[in-house]
Amino acid sequence: MKVSIERGALLRAVAQAQSVVERRNTIPILANVLLEAADGRLSLRATDLDIEVHDRAPAGVERPGATTVQAHLLHEIVRKLPDGAQVALSDDPASGRLTISAGRSTFSLATLPKEDFPVMATAEYTTNFSAPAPLLRRLFDKSKFAISTEETRYYLNGVYLHVADGEAGRVLRCVATDGHRLARIDAPLPEGAEGMPGVIVPRKTVGELRKLLDDDDAQIAVSVSETKLRFATPEITLVSKVIDGTFPDYARVIPTGNTRRLEVDAGEFAQAVDRVATVSSERSRAVKLQLEEDRLILSVNAPDCGAAEEELAVAYGDERLEIGFNAKYLLEIASQVDRENAVFLFNAPGDPTLMREGNDASAIYVVMPMRV
Repeated sequence: MKVSIERGALLRAVAQAQSVVERRNTIPILANVLLEAADGRLSLRATDLDIEVHDRAPAGVERPGATTVQAHLLHEIVRKLPDGAQVALSDDPASGRLTISAGRSTFSLATLPKEDFPVMATAEYTTNFSAPAPLLRRLFDKSKFAISTEETRYYLNGVYLHVADGEAGRVLRCVATDGHRLARIDAPLPEGAEGMPGVIVPRKTVGELRKLLDDDDAQIAVSVSETKLRFATPEITLVSKVIDGTFPDYARVIPTGNTRRLEVDAGEFAQAVDRVATVSSERSRAVKLQLEEDRLILSVNAPDCGAAEEELAVAYGDERLEIGFNAKYLLEIASQVDRENAVFLFNAPGDPTLMREGNDASAIYVVMPMRV
């Protein structure tokens, strides 16, 4: 293999590929990225056996070929090369080395045979559709904060992507919960997605997918089967296994009878919670909300640290209410609000609280209270 490529194009492709590779590997080949040069392109493939990323970049191919090299090492080298440099890659199968040269710098890296590199088995995708990047970005960005990190409840370690009935018809929906808070986000159902099986997208895949969704004009080709899903742009293909489990019936925990309505400026609310939580204890992070007519008092009382209180002018017309929450959960939910106002719907101090963005019902959040 002998190929030359612009440093920026190579860095983008290597960065995407190496982020899938685990730092600690018991199988040496899984620490490597597969480089394949042919037809005016250099393609890079990396996998951890659960996710596979395939990235393509334009290149000058003098001699087609393929080899594998340590992903993180290659990324570090390319990252430190000067901007705009032309990078030459050539491998020598006899010595098992890949030579990287740019300007006056030359590196020689050990390689492993391309035949050893595992390629994920292709699945028969039952559903194929196309969706704009901003639609998918909103679905995953607004739900991922609620993904559980508790490994024993593995079926909560991802975002549940499925088709559901919304207020105005069928929608594409993402749901995530860790038992303390829940996010449910709806988007218009793309053409061709109607029969899609519901799948749980793993946390790591959600993070990798986010890198494909920055371009507002991009259309993402989505393919789904019972066991795998694929997201593709012309340059990058991301294939992932889905979590093999059943997502719980989340509709049961979304309250429907909460009538006490609080409307508050989302930015002001988040800043006030952040300020008073400064003195909260690391263990509980508890913030108390006292609601009276058109005023909200946020307070923290941590015997070992101190106390704090802040008052906000709000729209609230129901009876007096005192309720406590984990400050971290309140901040994470408030930070999801794109609109100016956040609407909280309460019932009793021990019941789940519902939050949405103004009158928009396409994004709703549930948070469990705590004793304070």
